Amino acid sequence: MTQQTTPSSIDLSGSWQLTSVDGEIKSTITLPGDVHTALHRAGLIPDPYFGRNEEKVQWVAQREWAVERSFTLQEVEGDWYLDIDYLDTVGSVYINGFLALEADNSFRRYRPDVSSMLKSGDNVIRIVFASNPGVGAERQKQQPFYVPYSTGNSPIPDGNMLRKPQCHFGWDWNIAIAPLGLYGTIALKKLETARIEHVVTRQVHNNDGSVDLTVTASLFAKHAGVAQVYFDLDGERVRLDVGVKGETDVNYLFHIDEPRLWWPSGSGEQALYTLSVELSDEVVTKQIGLRTIDLITTPDASGARFAFKVNGREIFCRGANWIPADALYSLSSPEKTEDLLQSAKAANMNMIRVWGGGFYEQDYFYDLCDRLGLLVWQDFMFACNLYPSTEDFLGNVAMEVDYQVRRLSSHPSIALWCGDNELVGALTWFEESRKDRDRYLVSYDRLNRTIEQAVKKALPGALWWPSSPASGYLDFGDAWHADGSGDMHYWSVWHENKSFDNYRSVRPRFCSEFGFQSYTSLPVIRTYAEEKDMNIASPVMELHQKNAGGNERIAGTMFRYFRFPKDFPNFVYLSQIQQGLAIKTAVEYWRSLKPHCMGTIYWQLNDTWPVASWSSLDYGGRWKAMHYLVKRFFQPVAVAAIPSEDGKKIRFSLVNDTLADVSVDLSISVLTMKGERKHLKDVQAVCSPDAAVTAATIDVSDIAEGTLLAWRFTASNGMGGEGHHVNGTYKALELAPAGLMVTHEYVEASGAIDINVTAKGLALFVMIESETDGKYSDNAFDLAAGESRRITFTPAHQLERGKLPDFRFYDLHSCQSAD
Repeated sequence: MTQQTTPSSIDLSGSWQLTSVDGEIKSTITLPGDVHTALHRAGLIPDPYFGRNEEKVQWVAQREWAVERSFTLQEVEGDWYLDIDYLDTVGSVYINGFLALEADNSFRRYRPDVSSMLKSGDNVIRIVFASNPGVGAERQKQQPFYVPYSTGNSPIPDGNMLRKPQCHFGWDWNIAIAPLGLYGTIALKKLETARIEHVVTRQVHNNDGSVDLTVTASLFAKHAGVAQVYFDLDGERVRLDVGVKGETDVNYLFHIDEPRLWWPSGSGEQALYTLSVELSDEVVTKQIGLRTIDLITTPDASGARFAFKVNGREIFCRGANWIPADALYSLSSPEKTEDLLQSAKAANMNMIRVWGGGFYEQDYFYDLCDRLGLLVWQDFMFACNLYPSTEDFLGNVAMEVDYQVRRLSSHPSIALWCGDNELVGALTWFEESRKDRDRYLVSYDRLNRTIEQAVKKALPGALWWPSSPASGYLDFGDAWHADGSGDMHYWSVWHENKSFDNYRSVRPRFCSEFGFQSYTSLPVIRTYAEEKDMNIASPVMELHQKNAGGNERIAGTMFRYFRFPKDFPNFVYLSQIQQGLAIKTAVEYWRSLKPHCMGTIYWQLNDTWPVASWSSLDYGGRWKAMHYLVKRFFQPVAVAAIPSEDGKKIRFSLVNDTLADVSVDLSISVLTMKGERKHLKDVQAVCSPDAAVTAATIDVSDIAEGTLLAWRFTASNGMGGEGHHVNGTYKALELAPAGLMVTHEYVEASGAIDINVTAKGLALFVMIESETDGKYSDNAFDLAAGESRRITFTPAHQLERGKLPDFRFYDLHSCQSAD
């Protein structure tokens, strides 16, 4: 007979019993996972994302829920602990009826000792989740003074009382259902001699080019003993025997004579080393990138700079803001996250800002950013509200920050630790804080300093920025409209309904938020709306628009620039074109100011559910029209037409974000309404590395009425592109039918489809769309008369042999015309 032994680690993920604490509802749940998805999969609630079902599932967050499962232990001798993270949020964990843990922070890891609660044979673990809104309301009552939250963003009250993703209570792009569950590790582990709590690295780059990498392994031992610790860096392996008891830091220094440096995407190689720290029964593996990073904030004539320097070279940051990949954790996955981040890189981005109202993302997110070369601006998870500053709340925050900084700090992609999103501005948003600013400012300062001190204790030398936006350290001024220093959030075009050219009225040093909305694509709309709902004023469409006045603003902007679209599908199409034009206007101008401006991070990359929003990627990862434009205007070498302030001239800005000189051949012409291309002039221009120059200037008087300016360029490094500029509005153009002719064929070898589009006349913003999910090699492009473009469509899933998707084609004239 074979004797069974108890393993030293038992993974408790998988199927659990789910019940409402009142006993009315019983089902199952898969952990990691969320309660709403489990109930939907069991047929107990409708799909929260469809139609107006958001209103029908509000009761879920108001109840208390319990999850339970059993596990077997053959022997219980020794020391055992639970390993839990991403527990959302207020939960009591019981082992065999004994209280093992009371958790109230979804951003912390918990490792309670449960040795005395275990027994040989069958054991039961039970987690009771309190109602997050219920606990929030109780905690608000316990505050020494009322702490306001943004009711416009959060229709579910008092989310600011809880250390939980703030967007779970609703946002101006998110569904408001306050989900709950457990999204990370749930395991029972035996503590042998010691366990690894953290592995943190610190690197010193020496004058001779070598690097000293100090690895610190923080160990925990309940009893005194000797631990054998192995450090390994790409096969260089060493063993240290260390006396341990309680918490013990073990250090080892690796010296790398000829390091391969890690660079952001587009600036060099993403060289990575494999680091592991190993005990007899545990190994922690990290990927390490060797690089230096600095934040340049030196004063200058305009105020103060704001620029990132990597490995001694200033990097112009091109990117977007990241929000959680899904409103419900169970519907996200590493694969979906990778697809979104791959799309960011494919659109020539080199930075992602992890916004402060969501999650500190899972490890795989940062691993992906390391591999893709996407710098990460990391907010701490505070956004658009005021927060408590009581001793217990700040103590909880300090432990959260310590854990997250030590967990993430070794990632080469982490560029900056930022205290919060828009909390300084929030001081002016609420009647209470306007009337008693000193009290709330002191309260904010206590929170901000708690975060800063915890960061610097966990990671001495960390790049720290107090808030976004901020004009500087301990500067509590208006960073939404002041553009002389710091980072800026510029929202006047969207929220104040100003024209697109208003983007050229400011000169930010680094714009970390700006955006313009569009509707999500028609195939995505069809996943939540019926044909009867295909109207921007229908209740379903209004529920899937979370920004007050958003639909009116999209329509009003169309009246300003375009002739109104003829039907709902074209309304959706045109909303995406104007969204792309808005962000293009901002980015092209701000890039032309380089090095005065050294970063444009638009709002936002992705969606959490199918909704009208500022995203350039649909929920599910489809590219909106804007994302194809982003790929062009974020190209490292780019040409843009920028009108002068008096409107009499147009300058062609040439931007070069690469390490080498580039020479550019630029051909400038005008296009008639019939699509004839009439040549104006050819220009050759040179731009030095990391610079922006004016390649040419055109008098507006050279552009005949009824024509538009167009250009094409090729650069010496192989990059190239094209564009057009309308001197006025698109609605003033008397566009003629484009006469698009299309052929397509299936490419047997790759499973892709080649689409050939030819125009008889002028075709502006030609957009190809299909119900079949996939990506196009290009989209939202222009064609003059007689010109053709070959586009490759790569489906997300292999197509049935011989069955081609039904493609739809949009262009500006057909969108606005009934003929």
